[in-house]
Order: sequence, then C-alpha cells, then structure tokens
Amino acid sequence: MAFKSFRSGVVLRVLLLTAGIMLLCLVYDVPRYRFSMILLGLLVVVQVVELIRYAEKTNRRLTLFLNSIRFSDFSISFSDHKLGESFSELSAAFNAVIGEFHRTRAEKEEHFNYLQTVVQHVNTGILTFRRDGHIDLYNNTVKRLLRLSSLRTVGDLARVKPELPDILMRMRSGDRHLIRIYLENEMMQVLLYATEFRLRDEEYVLVGLQNIHSELEEKEIESWQNLIRVLTHEIMNSMTPISSLASTVKGMLVDEESGTLAVIDQEDAESVCNALETIQSRSQSLLNFVEVYRNLTRIPKPNFRYFPLKELLERAQQLLSPRFQELGIATSCRVIPEGLKLTADPDLVDQVIINLLLNAIDAVREKQEPQVGIRAYARDDGKVVIEVSDNGQGITPDILDKIFMPFFTSKKHGSGIGLSLSRQIMSLHKGNISVRSVPGEGSVFTLVF
Repeated sequence: MAFKSFRSGVVLRVLLLTAGIMLLCLVYDVPRYRFSMILLGLLVVVQVVELIRYAEKTNRRLTLFLNSIRFSDFSISFSDHKLGESFSELSAAFNAVIGEFHRTRAEKEEHFNYLQTVVQHVNTGILTFRRDGHIDLYNNTVKRLLRLSSLRTVGDLARVKPELPDILMRMRSGDRHLIRIYLENEMMQVLLYATEFRLRDEEYVLVGLQNIHSELEEKEIESWQNLIRVLTHEIMNSMTPISSLASTVKGMLVDEESGTLAVIDQEDAESVCNALETIQSRSQSLLNFVEVYRNLTRIPKPNFRYFPLKELLERAQQLLSPRFQELGIATSCRVIPEGLKLTADPDLVDQVIINLLLNAIDAVREKQEPQVGIRAYARDDGKVVIEVSDNGQGITPDILDKIFMPFFTSKKHGSGIGLSLSRQIMSLHKGNISVRSVPGEGSVFTLVF
C-alpha cells in the first residue's frame, strides 16, 4: 500500500499497533478467545517488525548512498516522491552529491589523462620508482633512450649498464649524475637528476634522464676553439718578435756569401746583445705563460671543513684594506645570520673571494665614490650564497659571456686566469659562479654553494 508521506505511514502503523495491543489486552483473560489471543499476538509482532522495517528505510537508503560513494558507483539515483516532501529533498540532496562526485572523478580522470599525455610526449625521460625498486611510471622517452620495451623494476636497467640500478637506488633529492651508455655501438652521455616525494606513506624517487652528448660535444669543441685561439694569440705574440730578432742577429753574425762568422764592430755587438736580451725576455714571458696554464690544471682537491663564513670574509676584507684605503673605497660586509657556516675548503674559497675583490677594486678605480660590498646569506632551499658587488663601470654585454674563459681579460695588466680559476674552484665544490652587470652602474658576482 502506497502512502502519501512517510509520516502518515508511521502514524498509521503506530495506530494499528496500538489497536492490536489493546485488543490483545481485552481478550487476554477470556479463555474462549485463546486462539484469537494467539492470532492477535502474532499480528502485534508482525506490526512491530513492519514498523521497525519501515522506520529503517532512511538508514537503508543512507547506507546505499554511502556505499555508492565508497565503491565509486555513481549510476544510482534516488527517487522518493511518494514518501513526502522531506524524503524528496533528501533524495535530491543524495542525487546532487553523487552528481558532484561523478563530475569530480571525471575531472580527475581528464586531468590524469592530460598529465599522462604530457609525460609521455616530453623529450626528457621520466622514471618514477619506489625505494624497494618497483617502477611505477616511465615514459616513451625512457624506452626510446634506453632501447627498452618494458620495465618493472630498477634491476631491469642492468641490461643497459650494470651499475645503473645501484646509481639510481643511491640517488637522493637534488643529486645529479652524468653517465656514459653504449647502446648499439652508439655512445650517449645521459644526465640523471633526482627528486624525492612521499605518496600514501610510500617514498618515491623521480629521476629525469636526458641525453646531452651532442650538447657536451658542441661545448667541448667550442671550449677547445676558444682555448686554441687564446693560446695561438699568446704564442704568436711571443714567437713573432723572437723569430724576427733571431733572423736579424743571424744576418749580423753570419756572412751570407761565405757562410762564415762576420767581423762586427762595437755598435753591432751592442745591437746583438740587445736583441738577445729581448729574445730572452720574450722567451721567459712565454715560459711564464705556459706555467700559468699548468697551474690552471693543478688545483688541489678541496679539503672540506665546516667553518664560520663571517671570519673568512672579514679576513679577506682586512687583507685588502690597504688598497681600499689608498683608493678611498667604501667597503661593507654583511652575513645573514651572523653565525652562518659553510662546508667548503676555506683556503680555496678565500682565493675566490680575493680574486673577486681585486676585480672589484679595478672596476671602481675611476669612480668618484667607489663602493665594494660583500653579502652572504642562506637561501630558502638551504644553499649558501655569497655576493661581491661594486658600483664600477660594469661589463659590456659583448664580453659578459667571455669573462670566465682562461686568459681572457679586458684589463691592460692582467693574466685572465682569476675568474677561470674561480669557476674551477666552485665546480670542485659542486657550486657555481655567475655575474650580472649593468654598464655604468656596476656588477655583482654571485657564488652559490
């Protein structure tokens, strides 16, 4: 029987149950109605069960609703127009919530498919694995780069390079490795860089793989060309006058017709001595140049220590204080926080700081109010930064990318090895050195450890 509302159904069932109980009480003490009493008792029990079942209808619908959400079954819809307005509103609310969950899941699936498409089509290899070695994700670039059709564990990468699984399993967030891989008689130089993250209480490692062999070759060729160009320039500057003077001395000492030693007077003897002194001087300059080049390749291995940075910077500033006072240069040194410490080789870092301060002194020589500053601080990512700034003439854009080349210098008197040496020292510390400059306003050299 259909009722107009849930409330009416409950009231009617309560009234029928009450009437049944009252009739049962009336016939309870009459012996001839014993059979009727039993029937009335059974009827009361049935009415109680029916009332409970009817009252629990809301709970059953609520359970159905929650299970549909739990198991992502959004095909269910609720309709209770025959049970009254309150049930209609409840059913409408259920349907609205299910519809919202359905839309949210659809959006997540679209977003997931979008990310999957992006991951699969980027030119950088992406490999994600758990700490137990199980691989969860890898894109088409990884398969193409490593010539593998399927991957399930990190151990499967031993087919590419036996030590590659161990390298990947030891990687931590921020680590970088450059490895050489030989596949099908082709050498590749693959750069690995790792990031760690947690998902559902599980540790994951995301590793990016990129073949930079062609870029490294191009840079290597460019570096060799630049180096050869500088070496050729320096050697030719020394050898040209040596060759010319040697030819002149030979012409003065040897008779061309007879091929014997010529008789020279006092003036010619003095000219020969001067020429020989010039040859000796230029030869010594050439030897000094070669020795400087050898020193560039003999930087000692860093002896890492944990030390207060402020003491090192103030010591370098104090060492050059006579030059600062002589030229009237205002200096400043700030370390934030003052107790900031650095893990590095203090002797090598001190050499870099002094080189940068000497360059800053040269840059502000012609300024009316010369200023040189040192600032050190810790970045949010934990890296330590040292900045050496000046308000000098700045560096023009055409030579800005050349200042770290060996033997390149824009000074009248300079070897051109200071910044190159500084870059090599920073590389040994797994750091980097960079510069930003505005012509006419000054320069800032930045060290990042």
